[in-house]
Amino acid sequence: MRIGLCHKRLDLKGGTERDLYVTASGLRDLGHEVHLFCSEYEIAPPAGVLVHRIPVLPLGRTARLWSFAANAPRVMGRYRCDLVISFGRMPYQDVLRCGGGSHRVFLSKMAEQGGKLRHLWHSVSLYHQTLLMLEKQQFKPGHFKLILAVSDEVKRELMATYAVAENQIVVLYNGVDQNRFHPELRTEWRDAIRCQWAIPLDAPVVLFVGSGFHRKGLDRLLAVWGRAALRDCYLIVAGQDARMNRFRAMADRAAKGRIIFTGRQNGIEKYYGAADVVALPAIQEAFGNVVLEALASGVPVISTHGVGAAEVLAGSIAGEIVQRPDDAREMEARLIALLRRSREPATRMAARRLGERYSWENHFRILEQYLLKVYHQGGSGLSC
Repeated sequence: MRIGLCHKRLDLKGGTERDLYVTASGLRDLGHEVHLFCSEYEIAPPAGVLVHRIPVLPLGRTARLWSFAANAPRVMGRYRCDLVISFGRMPYQDVLRCGGGSHRVFLSKMAEQGGKLRHLWHSVSLYHQTLLMLEKQQFKPGHFKLILAVSDEVKRELMATYAVAENQIVVLYNGVDQNRFHPELRTEWRDAIRCQWAIPLDAPVVLFVGSGFHRKGLDRLLAVWGRAALRDCYLIVAGQDARMNRFRAMADRAAKGRIIFTGRQNGIEKYYGAADVVALPAIQEAFGNVVLEALASGVPVISTHGVGAAEVLAGSIAGEIVQRPDDAREMEARLIALLRRSREPATRMAARRLGERYSWENHFRILEQYLLKVYHQGGSGLSC
């Protein structure tokens, strides 16, 4: 098939952008002719993938958002793709990959944490209101053939928020690179990374990965790090945030010297090798590739129901799901329990086995089946 993939940007910094890149590569490897339609190309596209640029207005993010949605169908209309898969906000597509969940639900969850001022800002923000308008249009009947939800939680969100019929949504978890993320990282990098950041070799280490610290729950970890039971534990924070000074100050108050900010790391797999536990106690995370990366590396994970990928942890000794993530006592108790289990080879083995279920090869095999089914149903009217 000739398949068009559409998103505003191609790079490897954001989760959706990485998934776009991997999907282009995976469908190409299955023998399909893949076309990328983006307004920004921050990195070179995968070899053998055809590239097209969507023009946008350079007048701020709202103008870029709106002009991309308006111009993408026009540009793609010049080509004769059999299917169009959208990774972002577009009025029409054959397949909509919903990797971020509903923006309306996202704003609701963030407002619950941020209070009235955040709610007021969202209600008057032209950018957020434009996103909501495009999202509402996107989920209308007839504007898509199939939705790929990255978790059961996202599927429930879309059914409840936009009354999408259940038979129009399928859940397809992301995959993970089993060769990049593997248990041998512990042997290769554990001591080196700890020495680099002056962490005692015998100290328990928890790793937090991601940018947008508040949404991903770093506040919840910092709230417990000063407790006596964690006095010997170190926390590595790998990522960036616009309010770095605020979080550094919080970390100093909680446990100065035992919370290390490394910034964004291109070789993040090395840090999984140094960690005993990975923590992602997010307020909202439609999937959370960090969970699968940790499991594939043989590292157990503590998370919350706000994280889509936490669904795979249910019933496994390789994970803990915090039921009341703002309850510091529960967070502390579950974290300590998982740190203890992390010392057992059986826990790390269980993590790896769980991660092995979600290879990209399996992901693309299933994805291709869904795409073929949509293709045989006929196009959505978007003549790409």
